[in-house]
Amino acid sequence: MLLKLKSLLEGHPQFGISRDTHIFRSRSSRSPEMAPPILSLALPSETGRVLSIQSHTVQGYVGNKSAVFPLQLLGYDVDPINSVQFSNHTGYPTFRGQVLNGQQLCDLIEGLEANDLLYYTHLLTGYIGSVSFLNTVLEVVNKLRSINPELTYVCDPVMGDEGKLYVPLELVSVYREKVVPVASMLTPNQFEAEQLTGFRIGSERDGREACNILHAAGPSKVVITSINIEGNLLLIGSHQKEKDQSPEQFKIIIPKIPAYFTGTGDLTTALLLGWSNKYPDNLDKAAELAVSSLQLDL
Repeated sequence: MLLKLKSLLEGHPQFGISRDTHIFRSRSSRSPEMAPPILSLALPSETGRVLSIQSHTVQGYVGNKSAVFPLQLLGYDVDPINSVQFSNHTGYPTFRGQVLNGQQLCDLIEGLEANDLLYYTHLLTGYIGSVSFLNTVLEVVNKLRSINPELTYVCDPVMGDEGKLYVPLELVSVYREKVVPVASMLTPNQFEAEQLTGFRIGSERDGREACNILHAAGPSKVVITSINIEGNLLLIGSHQKEKDQSPEQFKIIIPKIPAYFTGTGDLTTALLLGWSNKYPDNLDKAAELAVSSLQLDL
């Protein structure tokens, strides 16, 4: 591993980098010779660079702790921003920690931009607890797309589950009116899909129709990650490859495991990002691989 890294730093012919080549050009006023060798920006990649804005807990695996490592295993370079840092997830009787506000998120983005580190192929967002922070995330989407117009935005609209919201009610309208239209892929659960569409999902057919409603609002890929229907757990996916075409839709029946887990939605969305990028025209295959990975991990 050390030899491989040494060959990359010294100039491996596979990547066309010589000792005399600057890794990247800085837009700042400092001398180019002072720029650090950011290999992830200079070397070609079959995967990409992901900016992941999600929660973080010291104990347990939710948010970025569920998403970052699996994406790295799939070959992605992942930069996490923790929207919150808590001692444990909020399902416990108590928790302690810090919440990142919109200005602090702006500061981090501006720091990355000042050092020419703001090029990403993917943006991944999960739990966001306030309207102001979510509005700032929308500014981040615009900023990233001004640098890379081909940016893929994968949004897990974390709002609640099993009939209950665990974010402020006003976030629902922001997701529906502002976030959904700019997302490339949306991965709600059943309850969240109902909140975004105003459409009750009581059958597989309803799930497919909810996907159609969401397509009309913006994203070309929609995966409702879990739908409970008559004791069965389904995933319903939909890919609208062209705006004037009917979407390709599919379902996956997921075996139920008689236990309680947290972070599975965060992990599922991360795996969907990872696999759908490897199979961009085969969302059903990407979803099958994501579900298979999740079942093996559990």
